[in-house]
Amino acid sequence: MEKLIQTIKQFIKLSAAEEQQVAVLFKEKQLLKGEYFLQEGGVCKYVGFIQQGLVRYFINKDGQELTGEFGREGEFVCNYSSFLDRSVSEENIQCLEDTRLLVISFDDLQTFYNTIAEGNKFGRLMAENLFVYAKRKIASMYSDPPETRYLQFLELYPDIQQRIPQYYISSYVGVKPPSLSRIRKRLSRS
Repeated sequence: MEKLIQTIKQFIKLSAAEEQQVAVLFKEKQLLKGEYFLQEGGVCKYVGFIQQGLVRYFINKDGQELTGEFGREGEFVCNYSSFLDRSVSEENIQCLEDTRLLVISFDDLQTFYNTIAEGNKFGRLMAENLFVYAKRKIASMYSDPPETRYLQFLELYPDIQQRIPQYYISSYVGVKPPSLSRIRKRLSRS
């Protein structure tokens, strides 16, 4: 719980009483490697905070899994569009390791916004960060060559490369595994 409190405090102030309120609103959840936080066809019911573990966001397209993101310790995990309007998700969020989370439901998140003095500010700042990140990622997929996207992966996720299979990295970069091997070989020579 302490890491969650510290993460929230990076964005807003929390009193001791508000810290206790956060501890009441978030519930512990454990998922095993291979289990899903969210499966396509379902509705995302929670925002999670990863205490320990690693998740992968992906969609299925024409029988292929396309990796969009990874989530690791100290980060929030959610399909926000499904969570916010309670629509059916086309995205999967699967645990790549045994994962311990703190989760909050939609209704409890509304309570957070209404009872924490700067709760709405926290929600706005998180939404702004997600928006900026999403815009940059979309622009990169359209304009950057795969080598640049791989370098961006290394910069964004320097600590997880050894924790995930290379074919997930190639899917994230948008290339086939042999192409990723060639990119890595070229970069190791430079």
